[in-house]
This record gives sequence, C-alpha cells and structure tokens, in this order.
Amino acid sequence: MNIQVFPSQIAGSLSVPPSKSAMQRAVALALLTKGTSILSNLSQSEDCLAALSVAQNLGAKIEKKGETLEIKGSPPPTNLPSPLTIEVGESGLGVRMFTPIAALWEQKIHISGKGSLLKRPLDIFDEIMPKLGIDWQSKAGKLPISLQGAMQARNISLDGSMSSQYLTGYLIAFAFLAQNSPQENFPSIQVKNLKSKPYIDLTLALLKAFGVEVKHEKYEIFHFSPNQILQPIHYQVEGDWSGAAFLIVAAIVAGKNRCIFSHLDLNSTQSDKAILEVLPQNAWEIKDGKMHVYPHKNISPFYFDATECPDLFPPLVALAANIQGISTIKGVSRLQHKESSRAETLQKEFAKLNIKIELKGDEMLVMGGTKMIGGQTLSSHHDHRIAMSCAVAALTASESVVIEGAEAVKKSYPNFWEDMQSLGTVISKQ
Repeated sequence: MNIQVFPSQIAGSLSVPPSKSAMQRAVALALLTKGTSILSNLSQSEDCLAALSVAQNLGAKIEKKGETLEIKGSPPPTNLPSPLTIEVGESGLGVRMFTPIAALWEQKIHISGKGSLLKRPLDIFDEIMPKLGIDWQSKAGKLPISLQGAMQARNISLDGSMSSQYLTGYLIAFAFLAQNSPQENFPSIQVKNLKSKPYIDLTLALLKAFGVEVKHEKYEIFHFSPNQILQPIHYQVEGDWSGAAFLIVAAIVAGKNRCIFSHLDLNSTQSDKAILEVLPQNAWEIKDGKMHVYPHKNISPFYFDATECPDLFPPLVALAANIQGISTIKGVSRLQHKESSRAETLQKEFAKLNIKIELKGDEMLVMGGTKMIGGQTLSSHHDHRIAMSCAVAALTASESVVIEGAEAVKKSYPNFWEDMQSLGTVISKQ
C-alpha cells in the first residue's frame, strides 16, 4: 500500500498505542502461570498477534471478552503435540524471548518466522542451548530452528551487545525453573556488554508484577531465588513510548496548536521515554496525567546517545531534519539486524528530501534546516519505523510525499495512519 502525505499542521488529542514490548512479555508470563491472567489496553500489532499465537500453540487458552483478554496459562509439563511448529512472524523479540521459553517443554518444537527475521542472526542460541541440555538445530545460526528440551538450569554466560532480547527470554525461562527448584544456590545468568538495559528493566518489572523478583549485580549477574511462584494477574498494558516518539516529534515540528497524548507513563522503564531528554523543556508538560506537546521553532541542534534506545533513531532523524544545523546521534552500531539496515535506509530516504546524513563510525550526523523538498516517492523498506519517520518528515516538506510499503506500520502501530489523520494530517491512500 502507498500513502500520500501532504504538508500539514496538526493538533488534537489521542491515546497513544499500547506497548508491544510490554504486552509480548505479559503474554509470555501469562502462558507460564497456573490460572487466568487478564490483559487490558490491548495492542493489535502484528508482533503482539504473533505472541498470542505462540502462546496458544504452547497450550494457553485465550479468550477476548470486550476490551480485555483472558489468558489461561498452560505451563510445562503440559502435553503438547510432538513435533510442534510455532510461527513468530517477523518479531525479533518474539523469536528471542519465546525460544528459551519453548525449550521448557519436552516435546520437539520447530520455530519459524518470515521476512527479514529469516536473515537475522540467532547464533547466541547455538552456543548456549546445548549447555542447557537442549537438542538444538538451526540453519547456520538463523531460522528455522528445532529444539527439544526440557531445559536444565545451569550457570550460563551470554553476550548482550547485539540484543537484550536473548536475556529477556532466559530470564523468564530461568524464573520459571527457579519456582520449582529447592536449590538455594540456583544457577545464575552472567551477561557481558549488555545494551538496552531499560528493556531488561521492563522484563524485570513484568516478572515482579507476576510474582517473581530477579536481582542483579550491575546488570552483569542475575540471581534467582527459589520458591517464588509466577501468579496470574490483571495487567493494563502501558502506552508505547516508541510509537509516541513519532507523534511527539510531529507535534513539535508541525503543530498548529498543542497535541495532547494520554496513556504515557513518566515512570515507565521503556527505553524510548528518553525522547524527552532531547526535547526543549518548554515544548511539553504533564497536565491531569496527560502529555501536552506544543509546537516549537528554533530548536538547537542536539547530541544524543541512542545506544540504549536505538529505536529512537528514526523519530530523532525526523526531528533533526527540521533543526537548523548539525545534530549527532550516537549508537549506529545498534541499527544492524533490524527490519532494514536502518542507518543506510535513513540516509538514502532522507537524501531524497534534501537532507544530508553522514555516517561516521558509531555516529550519525544529520544536516538539518535545509528545506525538505517534497514531490518524492520514499520507500519504507518494509520497516515500520522508517515508514513513520518518513511520514513525520513529510509534514514539513514543500510538497506531498508518497510512501511505498506504508502497511509496514502494522508491525507495531496498526492505527498510525488513522491517528495521524485524526490530528489533521492530510493523507491519501493509493
């Protein structure tokens, strides 16, 4: 699907989408409890739908009741079909989180995916899974993979520099094993070079909400106490700072009046809340629990280290493109193995809008303030965050911009185009 976005000024109110990161973790934990968890403020993103499908295939019973989901857990050793195939779609978190969880069962399980996920490396599993007693096969460190457990808890060490999502999977799996273990000295997980620590904070917060507290030493060693039991809960999925970042930037660079966004928690552990660190202090405020964002001109160029929050690159580039001068974003190395090669993709697509981007080692330099030239056709490269970044940039372009592959937003923010329209963005679907 192609979307034509016209230069527009926006204003109004809306509720930001639910966090797919939080909801996927909640679905995984609900699967492993004895009892029924209730989830509200639901995400309909493709990644969350894939997580629900995986949970069902692993035995959970899921029923939608009005605006809530009831998830009746089915923890191991549930009797599953063998072999069993589960499909994680194109979700990086899905495959990295559910693979250790699937290894808790004794049955043979095949895990497959699609799209760019088939090219993303999973070789960390190749090294660790056999050490945990798992019969393991992968396609040269990539999908599809086959495994057969059940997992045996042992001390492990993993490299956290590529993604914290592997650690999330093992934290949940080990937390499950620890609850059934009498060991006071339960095995620990050692991590080197951990990136995206706020996402681990989110995992630990969800584990605690479900009844299990995991302690760590400076994010390097994670300890599990026995006799803590995962329990079903009623969980309201918090708003998504990753999706909201695009709305916030749009409100600042193309606002007609203020925009008001609800369901954003300033106490959230989500890493992309760091967008607030870049914004001028007088560009936003909290009133009655809602975030008010005001149009703001003459923003100074910024330097921001996005190593811990690489998903902020696309909205930050859209912001920097509207700022006179050179803004620098650090953490380019974290953009590998995403839905697209995001550094090069942003460089290529924004060049079409007359915005020059230079890549120097781990830094991205955005030469902003040159009038963005519309009348161009941009490609999402099948990447949801690239599609949204291009849409925000189009708001202040000289002419309309066509975005190819606009349906990519379904991965994380299915209602993105409708929400942009509700704020006053002029859009034509082609």
